[in-house]
Amino acid sequence: MDILIHVANFFPEPIGVGKYAGELAFHLARCGRRVEVVAAPPHYPGWSVMAPYKALRYRRERISGVSVWRCPVLTRANGGGAWRVLAPLSFAVFAAPLVAWRIFRARPGVVFCVEPTLFSAPAALLAARLTGARTILHVQDFEVDAAFVLHLRGGVARRLGLAFERFLLRRFHLMVTISHAMRDALIEKGIEAENCVVIRNWVDLKAIHPLPARAPNAFRAALGLPAEKFVILYAGHIGRKQALHVVVEAARLCREQDDLHFVIAGDGPEKAALMARADGLTNVSFLPLQPVESLNELLNLADLHVLPQAKNTADLVLPSKLGGMLASGRPIVAAVAPETELGRMVQGAAFLTPPEDAAALAETIRSAARLDLGLLADRSRALAETLSKERILATFEKAIFAADARGKPVPVRMDHPAADARKGASG
Repeated sequence: MDILIHVANFFPEPIGVGKYAGELAFHLARCGRRVEVVAAPPHYPGWSVMAPYKALRYRRERISGVSVWRCPVLTRANGGGAWRVLAPLSFAVFAAPLVAWRIFRARPGVVFCVEPTLFSAPAALLAARLTGARTILHVQDFEVDAAFVLHLRGGVARRLGLAFERFLLRRFHLMVTISHAMRDALIEKGIEAENCVVIRNWVDLKAIHPLPARAPNAFRAALGLPAEKFVILYAGHIGRKQALHVVVEAARLCREQDDLHFVIAGDGPEKAALMARADGLTNVSFLPLQPVESLNELLNLADLHVLPQAKNTADLVLPSKLGGMLASGRPIVAAVAPETELGRMVQGAAFLTPPEDAAALAETIRSAARLDLGLLADRSRALAETLSKERILATFEKAIFAADARGKPVPVRMDHPAADARKGASG
């Protein structure tokens, strides 16, 4: 076997880590690599296992040339607090014997883990070391830092969590992450700079593309929104990191503007509370998480995409939904500080407002509705071109399999702008 991928979230999860892990695995299989995956049953973003999968059952399946082993996981629908620790920890415990067995049995050249969740790493690292496999960690999210910012408390627990994280991080041959800010954080955690590379999350420009501005839209029709209504759209995970309360409060401030309507589409642990906060606002509509085949039409519902982010998690993660927003060719208002990586990346291709400032967001939306947004939309699409799925996945494959005889990473030329986090659409 060429590569074993150990990840909690995997296809058919439609967003987040599961989406990207699935697309990477299927790309490697199409390129002739022998790929196995050890994953949990699909359960994100609602934290409830999707039918026909069972939460407490092992299962093997073959998907698009990839052998996938499913391991049990303990979840509770939209559970918070302790469940944010219990769910990934339960998966790590149930998966440990299986991932060790597959590494010893199949002898992969590369063992590829994904954070989140780092709980799964110890068994994979130990088995890989005993078999001589090269180890790679794909850091999509600093889950330890984020957990203590958003959910957990306790100085001692935080120090122990960060010590556990540093111990594991230093045992991987290569770290791949999605932003320069996250790479800098890895270096601060003790990882050698030469062992860290930045490869952006990608977007399928064939699947997500601009539709004519006044073309019929099934979502607009279903919501009863006339063509002249200016739609502000958020589509994605609904959790604390997204700070979507600021969107609802901006809608409250805009409730006298009859030409504006806010749509929040997706699922997650904060959705019920968000809907309660929006109760009584006739200018806000909610939609469920949409299937992949409807995503392009949903994203083209927007006259303006809104991308909020909690200010205390700004550089702990780079929102994966950004690629789809850009590819739709619709302009964006990002509620982030300009000095953050996201702010630098979209500078000149999006409106920027201070994070968690509903008044500033509302005023920017009112102004945007009166402007010709054609130039900004063109810049969004141009920035999306740098995140092309084909180009980035080809670079990712090179990074995974480029190593010298000692297992040390060979420098991989990042020959597209998406690899440089400090390049954006400017001017």
